[in-house]
Amino acid sequence: MSGMALIWAANVKGLKPAAKIVLIQLADFHNKETGQCNPSAQRLADECEMGRATLFRHMTSLEECGLVTRHARGDGDGGRGSNQYELHLDITLGPSSRPKRGDSGPNGVSSQNETGGNVSKKRGKSLKGETGVVSNRDRNLTIEPVKEPPSRRREAGEAEKVLAAYPPDRLRGKAACLAQIKEAMKEGIAPEALLQAVQAYATDSAGFTRSKVCFSDNWFQSRRWQRYVEKQVDDREKTAALQADHHARLACWINDRSPMCKHITAPQVAALLASKLVTMAQIQAAGLIS
Repeated sequence: MSGMALIWAANVKGLKPAAKIVLIQLADFHNKETGQCNPSAQRLADECEMGRATLFRHMTSLEECGLVTRHARGDGDGGRGSNQYELHLDITLGPSSRPKRGDSGPNGVSSQNETGGNVSKKRGKSLKGETGVVSNRDRNLTIEPVKEPPSRRREAGEAEKVLAAYPPDRLRGKAACLAQIKEAMKEGIAPEALLQAVQAYATDSAGFTRSKVCFSDNWFQSRRWQRYVEKQVDDREKTAALQADHHARLACWINDRSPMCKHITAPQVAALLASKLVTMAQIQAAGLIS
């Protein structure tokens, strides 16, 4: 546990109560010696007293705010292990090295004061041994997942899950269906995409008479899932285009210092900075950050 991480988390403002609970619980798992924060999703959900789906929704919110980054890790068997979490904070090493309120080190790095507060960080070389301030964002902690082909057991389980979503009164030729599903996955179709395709077909065909339905072996053999997968891709591209258009409009407001800037949220500011549509100087000039 890192006391300074807990103080930092407790003093972050503007979060929804449940999201702040997640941030504080993450900080409680933070190891100040290694900089790592590695609770399993189930352990974190239990500590926060919420479901995993709710936990992931709030974790996404924390990532959009720029407070946390998740790093996926492999389990050594071609699957996914528990995530590694990176908290974006600076940690002082003790009272003797903690700058006073408003002070900054010789390299322009303002450290966290005793009440938490906002932290201004300067990227670049490590300051360890120079100012007593150690950046917690150790690049060596970023663990790239090992890309291994899925095991046969995992592949079979994913195929079974896809087939289980097919309307049960139309199942036929299970072995042939599973073989077709596995073949599609070998072509690079994600199991999640196939699952969503089957679910979409089940919804579209609900209430059809028996003469109008397609039995599962014919459905997979004729690759009728393909148009649903293509629609998923189209929908994602349309959503991305709409989001890009919206971000461009927000960037215009910031560039013009429009009164409409007051409606821009912190996650949107973070997204605009990440996309490089605006600079920090423009954000400050628009009055979004003091």
